[in-house]
Amino acid sequence: MVTMDPATPQTLQLDECQVRVVDPERVEAVQKALPAAGSITSVAEVFALLGDENRLRLLLGLLEAGELCVCDLAAAAGLGEPATSHALRLLRVHRVVKVRRTGRRAYYSLTDGHVRMLLDVAIEHERDDHG
Repeated sequence: MVTMDPATPQTLQLDECQVRVVDPERVEAVQKALPAAGSITSVAEVFALLGDENRLRLLLGLLEAGELCVCDLAAAAGLGEPATSHALRLLRVHRVVKVRRTGRRAYYSLTDGHVRMLLDVAIEHERDDHG
């Protein structure tokens, strides 16, 4: 949609953002360095998962214990087993946790050191802010 701005004689594009760029070379370098849109979406989904207090409790329990079965993890986090299983399914789909089955039991752990580091840094950040 095009409209005339009463204050100026020029035509404005209402669906376009008029952004001032001070350093176009740096802007271009940042744009080239950004991950692909799909990667950004995946990372945002992981952060959204971490934004839930119950899922975060489960992850911090795994950070502390290393590996736990669903029933022990539920007890440690103060959650019911169905809610724990559902949360773990979501976390597994997004590759935040992995599962190891032994008979009828499922044991969960954090997927890798990157997840551990992310949780460690977040906890340390919170401690620094309130320490």
